[in-house]
Amino acid sequence: MATVDLDCPELYINRESSWLEFNDRVLREGLSQEVPLLERLKFLSIVGSNLDEFFMIRVAGLKQQQAAGIARRDPSGLTPAEQLSAISVRVAKMVQEQYQGIREVLGELAENGIVVLSFAGTSDDQKRFLSSLFSAEILPSLTPLAVEELDPCPILPGLQLNLALLLAAKEGGAPDRREKVVVVPVPKGLPRFVTLPAEKGLQMVCLEDVIASHAWMLFQGDTILAGTVFRLTRDADVDVQEDDPEELIQAMEQAIRERSRRTVVRLGIAAGTDERLRKWLTDWCQVKDWDVFEVDGPLDAAAMMDIANRPGFDKLKYPPWPPQPPRDLLDAEDLWQALQERDVLLFHPYESFDPVIRMVEQAADDPNVLAIKQTLYRTSGESPIVRALARAAESGKQVTVLVELKARFEEAKNVNWARRLEDAGCYVVYGIAGFKTHAKVLLVVRREAHRVSRYVHLSTGNYNDTTVRVYSDIGLMTSDSDIASDAAAFFNLLTGSSQPVGWKKFAIAPSGLRDQFMELIEREVQTSTPENPGLILAKLNSLQDKKICQALYGASQAGVRIRLNVRGICCLRPGMKGVSDNIEVVSIVDRFLEHARVFYFRNGGHEELYLSSADWMVRNLDYRLELLFPVTQKDLQARLVNVLNTFFADNVKARRLGPDGLYKPVSRKGPPVRAQERFYSEAVEAARVRQPVQEFRPMMRPAE
Repeated sequence: MATVDLDCPELYINRESSWLEFNDRVLREGLSQEVPLLERLKFLSIVGSNLDEFFMIRVAGLKQQQAAGIARRDPSGLTPAEQLSAISVRVAKMVQEQYQGIREVLGELAENGIVVLSFAGTSDDQKRFLSSLFSAEILPSLTPLAVEELDPCPILPGLQLNLALLLAAKEGGAPDRREKVVVVPVPKGLPRFVTLPAEKGLQMVCLEDVIASHAWMLFQGDTILAGTVFRLTRDADVDVQEDDPEELIQAMEQAIRERSRRTVVRLGIAAGTDERLRKWLTDWCQVKDWDVFEVDGPLDAAAMMDIANRPGFDKLKYPPWPPQPPRDLLDAEDLWQALQERDVLLFHPYESFDPVIRMVEQAADDPNVLAIKQTLYRTSGESPIVRALARAAESGKQVTVLVELKARFEEAKNVNWARRLEDAGCYVVYGIAGFKTHAKVLLVVRREAHRVSRYVHLSTGNYNDTTVRVYSDIGLMTSDSDIASDAAAFFNLLTGSSQPVGWKKFAIAPSGLRDQFMELIEREVQTSTPENPGLILAKLNSLQDKKICQALYGASQAGVRIRLNVRGICCLRPGMKGVSDNIEVVSIVDRFLEHARVFYFRNGGHEELYLSSADWMVRNLDYRLELLFPVTQKDLQARLVNVLNTFFADNVKARRLGPDGLYKPVSRKGPPVRAQERFYSEAVEAARVRQPVQEFRPMMRPAE
């Protein structure tokens, strides 16, 4: 077999291009006639919020490299400048399709009683209502900024809507043709869409349209020559390196404040903007023409989620899938006793997250519990888990909490949680200097008859009772002594009381997880034979690490069959002759965000299954604290194999990656299989068959 140069750029897909292909798959759901209308609007909204973060972090990072004169090529052979050029072209096409979809969906929603009107399209009665509302509630909140005359110039925060108005001022009663630009920020505290009085259905108008239509009230005596809505996206790629805990908190608070002052990386404006205003905005924001995106529709597509989440109109949404009781706990009266008898697998959101909340709450209130230790990366605004941890500390239990202050866009919330937990008496730590802690671990230490027992929850997802309703993740509850020992050692590592040592069942990044994955892949090569070829199944969010890609290419060349379910970025090219013939990559975008990481290795018939917090990305393997942990109980292994096989059987929502880097829907041969729908049906059936059967007895006349 000819030797293949595994460093050849043609073997790798550019990371940013791959991410944009993922966002395109989200877009396809928003454009699909098979998806209910309000669900389509959600997907179209998510395309917008995804692009916001992409520009704030990825595009901003590339622009920083370009400004620094860095021309280093990525594994696919592209320089930062070449990547930015490709991004500009691809995003322009994507945004055009996105807004075409938004207009189409809004048109169909109007036929179903949900109408977004322009101010000009409202009735006379509605105009009077809006004028009254503007005078009473909107006008007092507005602050016009004569930005050309103010020194220093006020900072406009990113992702906020603004009106730019070109005025011709009048002085001394005579027209003065001196023109100036005034910016009116659209208040964030007001509803994005104003609900109108209507005899039937739901009628709304955009807040910025109301303001623009009444702007003359702000500038009486001046002439408004032109106006437009605009929105800035700023660089949010802030890197904080402080090691001292108190200095880290202060540095994060400073970084949060500085985001409002950072460079503009994208300017969004309304289609048809007056050329004078367009030029002024371009110059004022110091952006190039390719950084300007004109849209024909409501600027800030992410706000469409507000309409999609309105109550009612159930026929325009997916039918509800309420979480089911976890099958492994259906007959459990006592959680601690159940975990002494068996491991428990939790598959969210098909199965309820309540057992995890209950585990923390019971531990907080149980007088036999001595200590609780937990990592928090992203959690909800009013987290019952955080409240329980605080309550436990206040009752005298030893509570140790790792709060990851550097969780992107969660910094402010996590700083607040850290201070509240410290005030309650928790030991709050911030991880290892230079690394984010992304692992998800909960450890409960409980005094029981003649011994102290330890209970552990490990997960692929965050301890967030809100996002768990829409993120698909898998967790493991166990009292396994080796896992409990490793969990305790992991927290000792976080608190600085010990250095990494030999692990019994864990593999952790950055010290050993990459090596573990490489060894598992290589072992599959060694055990593979023509009669019994090796098999690797993996489900993850992203595959970007070049060394992992090369190991998978080598395994494919050795005859190992590799099936990958990758939700987002995939830099590996499958199906290339002589390199990746045996590699298949599929991706699924559906009503729940696929977030679990599951790994299967045939191992010559001695199957091994693992769950992890980590993706196959450089950042996960080298710059974060991550965990890989095994699932060894046979029935749980069988469940995970079924999960993986169901993903690869999906022929409704799955798309297959080709060697050209493009995704196409898989063939719909045979009966339709929609993985998420099947998982929910299985959860419902498992809960149904385990419910106690009602015994019916005939009513008899009492014996006399």
